Amino acid sequence: MRPPALAVVGWSGSGKTTLLTRLVPELRQRGLRVGVVKHSSDAHPLHLEGSDTARYAETGATFVAFANPAGVQLTFPEPPGQVLALLERFADTVDLVLVEGWKQGPLPKLEVWREGLGPLLAAERQDVLAVVSDSAVTGAAQRFAPDDVQGITSFLQQCLRDGMLRTTD
Repeated sequence: MRPPALAVVGWSGSGKTTLLTRLVPELRQRGLRVGVVKHSSDAHPLHLEGSDTARYAETGATFVAFANPAGVQLTFPEPPGQVLALLERFADTVDLVLVEGWKQGPLPKLEVWREGLGPLLAAERQDVLAVVSDSAVTGAAQRFAPDDVQGITSFLQQCLRDGMLRTTD
């Protein structure tokens, strides 16, 4: 079983990360356990070249973890399309997973849009629940200003209650 999840999508530089760093504390303050996944279409290295963890990953380990007093980083050698499998691993530990990116994934979406960066996805997609933008938008059921963190959080809580944050696969 997968936990409820929402992809926060938008063009590079639109403010996705900034929004997420403001939403997570607000959601937590309202009692929700929130996980975040950063999705990238680019193949960024997960380990420093030549590091012990890189060497372990090269051996074909099922997972590699790096633990220190600051926390734990856990990596799996799964292809990037396996975000849904990752969500399943944490179903019992979170109430909501926010995925930054993954425009083409089967999750409902919150689009962060800034004029001049690229076309508005919500105008042509049914899976965009709302748009976060300073500009007026058409084709979106709901629009929030980027600084309306409380309004966005309330909207996400309503989506959770209504069962709208499930995968479409």
